This record gives sequence, C-alpha cells and structure tokens, in this order.
Amino acid sequence: MVRLALLAASVLLLLPAIQGARADAMADVQQQFDTGNYWGAMSTLRALISQNPGNAATHFWLGRCYYEVQQYSNAVSELEKATQLDPNSSVYHEWLGRGYGEVAEREHSFLLARRVKKEFQVAVQQDGSNISARRDLEEYLLDAPWIVGGSRSDALVQANTIAQMNPVEGHLAKAEYDDSLGRPDLAVAEYNAALALKPRSIDAYLEIAHHYLRAANAAQLTSVIGQAMQVSPKDVRLLFYQGVAHILGGTNFPQAEQDLKAYLAGSPERSDWPSHSTARFWLGQLYEKEGKKMAAAEQYRAALNQDSGNREAKQALTQLGKSSR
Repeated sequence: MVRLALLAASVLLLLPAIQGARADAMADVQQQFDTGNYWGAMSTLRALISQNPGNAATHFWLGRCYYEVQQYSNAVSELEKATQLDPNSSVYHEWLGRGYGEVAEREHSFLLARRVKKEFQVAVQQDGSNISARRDLEEYLLDAPWIVGGSRSDALVQANTIAQMNPVEGHLAKAEYDDSLGRPDLAVAEYNAALALKPRSIDAYLEIAHHYLRAANAAQLTSVIGQAMQVSPKDVRLLFYQGVAHILGGTNFPQAEQDLKAYLAGSPERSDWPSHSTARFWLGQLYEKEGKKMAAAEQYRAALNQDSGNREAKQALTQLGKSSR
C-alpha cells in the first residue's frame, strides 16, 4: 500500500492510551521508530506487553514494527490482537488491512484479499473522516479483480466522498482513479488542481512528485519539488526526488549523486518513504549515464541486497551484464 501515515505525531497521541506503561519507555519507542531502529522499538514494546498484555496500543505498535521490517505474518498477528482488544479503532483496522494485503500478495491468497477489503471497509465505518483508510479502500477497489471485490464504480464513490471532505485529497484521489483507468491527461488535470490549492502538507506534493517520477517527466518533477520546498525545505525525502529529477533531465550529475547519497545517509528505511534500494537503483542509473559500469553494477547489487524483489535493479544489472560482453 501507499501513502502510509507519518508516525511521530501518532506515537505521541498513543502515550495516554498505554495505561501503566512508563512514559520514558514510550519515548524510547518513539525515538527508535523515528530513526528506523525497529528492532530496538520491538524489544521495548515486548517488555511493555509482558507487563500489560491486554493493552491494544502496544500490540498495534509492535505490529507496525513488524510491518516495517517486512515480517508481515508477525505484523498481522499483532494487529489482529490490537483489533480484538480495541475493535472500534479505525486506525487499527486500516493497518490490519494493509498487513493482510502484503501477505495476500505474497501468498496469492484470494481469502486474505477479501479480508483486506473487509478491514478497510470497517476502518471507514468506524471513522468516516479517516481519509487515509478511504484512499486505501479506493486503491483496493481499483487494483483488485472483481472476483475479490474490485469495483471501479465503488472506487469512484470513495474518491467523490473524499473530495467532499477535503478538496486537495479529493483531487489526489480522483487523479489515482483516472490514472488507474489509463487517463493520464485527466490525472494531470487533477494534480494541477491540487497544486493550485497550495497544499500545506508536504505529503501531497510528494504523491504528485512520485507520479511524475514514474512518468519520467523531469520538468514537472522539478516543478513540484520546487513547490514542495516552499512548504518543508528540510524534508529529507526531497533529496531523493531532486536527485532523480537531475538524472531524468540529464542535468547536474554531481548534484544528483550528492543528493542521493545524502538521502541514503540521512533517512531511515521506512515503508512510506522511497526505499534505500530504490535510491541505490537510481545511483546505478546515474553511473551508467556517466559510463561508470562497474560502479553502476555495484549499486544495482547493493539495491538487490537490500530488496531482492527490486525488479528494476535486477533488470538493469542483467542488461548491464549483456552490454559488457
């Protein structure tokens, strides 16, 4: 799933929910999670659970940690416990749906796929203002085959509902709908409409930037990055997109290398951020353009070491090997 919620503020909101847990322990969890030390956070959370196994919030955050380290079956187990202990939490059901989605994709399970939709629907029912859950449900309805509940018409209902709640998010939801239906011009019109509203959240800009990255549109990617810089100039994710924009545009390769290396050095590995494997792939692309085939191959191998499922890195490495013969 995409557009995953930022976590630091959520951890702070979680503190009152953990009855009997030491505030300093949860402060440790926040610090560990935010810096990508998920194993450390899990150790702290397990200690809290041993003291109070009936607390839903600690099971939820343990599940979130498992999700970040891609142990999705363990994530589902903890998130199921969280929803059982607090069945009225929209957020818990939303993340359980995401966990089911990852497992279903890997196991090619129709049964689990149906559970994904059910959990997203419950999340929306529990809190109709949870736009993130509505976007997840929309994405599922667009991507899933009809046999497991996919429905373009139902996806459009979600997009229209979101538009009534939040104009910026509505344009983004409609852009996703149009893009899924193979209508890129309409999607771009929605993105432009969102940008015209001058969103206050950096995440809106980054979602649009990701679209232009996939479209290999360096000019539009650069434009969106410039607008995002006005909102949150210190967001480390901008380094990734700036680096890719230079590579796609064939401009300022030294700056592209500096940006991507700075992103790798200054960002934790998070499921809602560009992965380090992807950043390595783009470094490989940069070195190929510079004629540095050995350096490019090294980056592609590093990308695959971090994520063996990185198809772009695998294909690039194979093609590089063929061209070197």
